[in-house]
Amino acid sequence: MDEFSLIDEFFRAAALARDDVALGIGDDAALLRVPPGVELVAALDTLVAGRHFPLDFPPADIGYRAAAVNLSDFAAMGAEPRWALLGLTLPDAERDWLAAFAAGLADALNAAGVALVGGDTTRGPLTVSVQLLGTVASGTALRRDRAQPGDAVFVSGTPGDAAGGLACWARRDEDDPGLRHLVTRFSRPTPRLALGRALAGLATSCIDVSDGLVADLGHIAAASGCGALLDWQALPVSPELVAALGEARARELAAAGGDDYELCFTCPPARAGAMAAVAAACAVPVTRIGTLRAGQGVLIREADGSERAPAARGYLHFRSAGG
Repeated sequence: MDEFSLIDEFFRAAALARDDVALGIGDDAALLRVPPGVELVAALDTLVAGRHFPLDFPPADIGYRAAAVNLSDFAAMGAEPRWALLGLTLPDAERDWLAAFAAGLADALNAAGVALVGGDTTRGPLTVSVQLLGTVASGTALRRDRAQPGDAVFVSGTPGDAAGGLACWARRDEDDPGLRHLVTRFSRPTPRLALGRALAGLATSCIDVSDGLVADLGHIAAASGCGALLDWQALPVSPELVAALGEARARELAAAGGDDYELCFTCPPARAGAMAAVAAACAVPVTRIGTLRAGQGVLIREADGSERAPAARGYLHFRSAGG
């Protein structure tokens, strides 16, 4: 099939009808209506087979995950996603693979009310890029660079589960509900869109946990010109992760595993009660895991009050062999 019939057959289901789409899939470019009083938000992520997901990853989960990681960026900004563009490079145009991939992509986009409005397909090694566009009320976006020393640090959910799911990927077909939970947390992460929007006006900074909690909290600290102290015993770890890998490994993955797409955010302690209320209204558990302070970098505080450098800091692209 050619590129145009491929798009028409498999991706129309993700092209939601929205009043702010004047012209969607089918022309040289989309025409989108941006309402007054907002700022345009744009994010793009690229997933490469064998790098960002296993080579035997189900195509429906590839499609879902490609959208979800971008939706998570919007959650971290407190923004509303509206439109998506897809760049898809395929070794072959196999109908069954494409149907499953498109269904997974549509599942994630439709759940967030996002319309697929265009993109491009080409032949080559399997690579998926999704660009997401949306809006946030002017001046209200959550950012990384507005935190202050003294702010409390929180995280949603139970980080480490996705890394545990990847670690247990070879066992994914076992009849073990806990194991299936971990694998699903990797293959189908939940973007915390409602929580991100609810944190506007409460959180001083926010980031989604993609590279690992230590690494991403470090990004907040660096952007805000301060340091962070992470309470090792406060890290929330799921019983499923502990059962699969043990307490010590579970905490290591919670600190540095990545791929959870939970939200790590900060707020003054005086706002902690209001923050807990909005998190409860969003039905998302949040845990206080540390404090920002003067200085730089992220340190770990043990139960006895001693401090140490993290054993692992998370994922970095293009890390040198010795770095």
